[in-house]
Amino acid sequence: MQPLAMATIPEIKKTAETKMAKSIEALKNELQKIRTGRAHPGILDQVHVDYYGSPVPISQVANVSLLDARTITVQPWEKGMGAKIEKAIRESDLGLNPSSQGDLLRVPMPALTQERRKELTKVVKHTGEESKVAVRNLRRDANEQLKKLLKEKLVSEDDERRAQDDVQKLTDRTIAEVDKLVASKEADVMAV
Repeated sequence: MQPLAMATIPEIKKTAETKMAKSIEALKNELQKIRTGRAHPGILDQVHVDYYGSPVPISQVANVSLLDARTITVQPWEKGMGAKIEKAIRESDLGLNPSSQGDLLRVPMPALTQERRKELTKVVKHTGEESKVAVRNLRRDANEQLKKLLKEKLVSEDDERRAQDDVQKLTDRTIAEVDKLVASKEADVMAV
């Protein structure tokens, strides 16, 4: 049997970099779901409506757009979907209360209380911490792979040390990016 081919130092660093970039994207998506005082169409992405027996996102059965900074409009593509969409939005855990005007649904965003804003900043911080943990786990995985290369005598100690330093720099940059995203979202949530 042939021994398994070990990843090279550039492959290990590239894999770590790719996975850390995916962690940042995942964090951005999570932060988008956290409500601020302003309206944005993406807030309805997780709301599903019954469409001929299967649950589908609202964006697949209606046009979702902004009327103004505090109001989302939902224009169903088929007659009769308006009531189902209205019911789905009401029953979601978003705390929204849509009103229908003919075929058009208006979804006003209620103003956030100071207490609710503080709760949301805690959620934002927690989400940021989860991302940092994920990034640190990726760093650990990369460093373990580098140590295996050294143990198998496939790289020198100097090369392994340099590669670990590079992985640490990548980790520091990624965590700084996480902190920046979290701070930005906190400011967004606290803005009245």
